[in-house]
Amino acid sequence: MGSFKLKLVLWFALLALLPLGIAFYGYGTLARQSETRRADASLEAALRAAVAGYADRLDAASSRATSLAAAPALQHALRVRDRAALAKLVAKTPGASVTAGRLQVGSTRSPAAVRTVTVVDRGRLLGRVSIRVTIDNALLVSLGSGLAPGDRLVAVASGRIVAGPDRGSPLTLQPGKPQRARVANAEFRGLMTEPVSAPRGLALAALSPQHEIDAAARSSESRVLIALLASLAFFALVAYLLGQAVVGTLRRLADAARAIAGGRFDERVEVGGQDEFAQLGRAFNEMAAQLEQRLAELQTERSRVREAIARFGEALVATHEPEQLLRVVIESVVEATGAAGGIVRDAGGEVVRTGDPETPGARVTFPLRAGPTDFGSLELVGEELEPRQVETAAALIAQAVVALENARLHRLVEEQARVDSLTKLANRRRLEEALHAELARVARFGGDLTLVLADLDNFKQVNDRYGHPAGDEVLQAFARVLERTARESDVAGRWGGEEFALILTGTDADGGAQLAERARAAFEGAGLRAPDGEPLPVTASFGVASSTRTGEFDQLIAAADSALYQAKRAGRNRVEAPGARPV
Repeated sequence: MGSFKLKLVLWFALLALLPLGIAFYGYGTLARQSETRRADASLEAALRAAVAGYADRLDAASSRATSLAAAPALQHALRVRDRAALAKLVAKTPGASVTAGRLQVGSTRSPAAVRTVTVVDRGRLLGRVSIRVTIDNALLVSLGSGLAPGDRLVAVASGRIVAGPDRGSPLTLQPGKPQRARVANAEFRGLMTEPVSAPRGLALAALSPQHEIDAAARSSESRVLIALLASLAFFALVAYLLGQAVVGTLRRLADAARAIAGGRFDERVEVGGQDEFAQLGRAFNEMAAQLEQRLAELQTERSRVREAIARFGEALVATHEPEQLLRVVIESVVEATGAAGGIVRDAGGEVVRTGDPETPGARVTFPLRAGPTDFGSLELVGEELEPRQVETAAALIAQAVVALENARLHRLVEEQARVDSLTKLANRRRLEEALHAELARVARFGGDLTLVLADLDNFKQVNDRYGHPAGDEVLQAFARVLERTARESDVAGRWGGEEFALILTGTDADGGAQLAERARAAFEGAGLRAPDGEPLPVTASFGVASSTRTGEFDQLIAAADSALYQAKRAGRNRVEAPGARPV
């Protein structure tokens, strides 16, 4: 009795634990995400306020520089080059400096944002007045007043902290994207601005200790865990009380079942009432009457089913080989049904056969069809096929059709994984595989290999003005130009976004530049138009890089990317191929 009640308690606890566990996991995940979003929102708000405060200080610096430059005393001191007077005037304005030719008075602290005003007297330049807003700890503390306790504001330049706590430590963040970052062996949640207007290359970053975010999430999870344990205890109590009520009836059923299991098929269960336990008792009585009759049949069926299951295990291994799968399927069906033989046919005729399908007798044909996909048919032959055999064959074939459809879908997914869905060119994965293979070939056998990277000019303007459908048409038009320009041995593909790539085998930098120029001219003359008929102002820039026997994957990509950016900086709609002869 105790064992049954224990199982019942455990069963109900399991039924309760699964949804509660899922709920706990979901809530825990939500709590972590919520804490992370809260921290991100706090960092964003504080960073926005810091940027605004920094802009106010720059404006104030401009105003102070203007006021100081307009002071008659300063202008007089500049005319007569009175260094002492200039030093006294500059000392009254924090961060101020005056420059007049070789004469320089005042602050030169760095890093700092500088606001400069020229001093002109009757058309003659007397000098320049500058106000420096020094980027230091004091400034960052003032700008970061909106941060939560424990958070910090730092200034970052060239991937390192140049002002604020842990100065000199590396810090890598993508502007505008909250991320985890490690600073001086500590984990932080960080958010960095785009580079500010001055000084050049400087950005502000707000950091929040990651351990505080994790601690808040764990606190929420602990409360949910306590509620989960209390619920489990309640379900266990209900299960125990239910087991106490039904255990007596189940004991009588267990005694009768034990007698039948011992071979006493004349044993019967006393049946009374019409409830579910009475129905169970009648089922026991019917089982005792039929068990002996079915015993011999079950022994025969057991070996046959065991063989069929083993063959279907082989089918799972051959799931992605349709012909081998069909052979295993027909052999399994023939073995499981005891038929004489079978044939699988498709639209082209016979595919595979097993046994002796020419034996005279009954023939049953099963279609191998999954939705609109037709794999052919399976014809089963036997001296006498009973309904039970036909049902067994139909059940096995239904599973086989699923395996065939899975194999077809697997081949389809493999193809889709290598082709860009919009342009129908090779995707990034296929391009990288091809580039690795060609570089290995060049390293082993020698020869030339050229990589061309192309980027559509002003593509964002097309999307913003005419919408993404127009942008998609531009991408497809450029893909068609690359297909027409490239040779059969070349690989053309979409590198990502509006960037494309050409892998040119057996081609040096000169040949790559010539091919790129043809593609550029063809795209420029394609005459693309917007939905309203207006010409689309989009062209393409190309960067060409060639590999030698010692070339490496990353080096080749970096060289082509550098050439592409050089083409962009040189005015766009052009081909840049360092080392190639002019096209």
